Amino acid sequence: MKEIKRYAVYYAPPQGAFASRASAWLGWDAALGRPVAQPDLGLPVGEITGEPRKYGFHGTIKPPFRLAGDRDDADLHQAMAELAAGLAPVTLPGLRLVSLGGFLALVPDGDTAPLQALAATVVAALDGLRAPLTEAEIARRRPERLTPRQRELLTLWGYPYVMEEFRFHLTLTDRLQEPLAGEAMRILQGHFAPVLPRPFVIPDLCLFGEAADGRFHLLHRYTLSG
Repeated sequence: MKEIKRYAVYYAPPQGAFASRASAWLGWDAALGRPVAQPDLGLPVGEITGEPRKYGFHGTIKPPFRLAGDRDDADLHQAMAELAAGLAPVTLPGLRLVSLGGFLALVPDGDTAPLQALAATVVAALDGLRAPLTEAEIARRRPERLTPRQRELLTLWGYPYVMEEFRFHLTLTDRLQEPLAGEAMRILQGHFAPVLPRPFVIPDLCLFGEAADGRFHLLHRYTLSG
């Protein structure tokens, strides 16, 4: 693996039909660290998946961050292992396809409070490893468009959509306009229906790393065994 610019803690499905179909849809397999052929579904799949492709198929638990200057990847691995050992898996009824502000994503059904709590714990527990945001990184978050609470969260935790602002989702497309958005929704409903997990289980924390080319790779899975 090349030098890692940023790390992130994600959910990523285990090897199987769901993971394979999602990786193929995006055109990037983060576990294998290579591009994969995208399906021919009558949509411009390559054009509408550009943004999520570089991250790989995932649901964010702790957003991407740079390591503090006095920390290294060994510190991060140790912290991840200790954290996962004390946390329990999260089980929800399933996933459904929705439009979130113009992009299509899968979101969990049922009571997401346990998932919210998991994410909040991970964000807080690993924050001591995170380098402070630069002025450029703060500007990219467009703080003038954030609510006062979101600006506070950006200052505290390096990202505005954590804690009570957190909404777990697995992104499938860029922002789309109609009629393409409706057509993509219809096709994706059928494409993913046979492989969506029921129940939807988060059994581990997945450490991802961003390589120099901007693509994210799955580095390690830490089993939630608490």
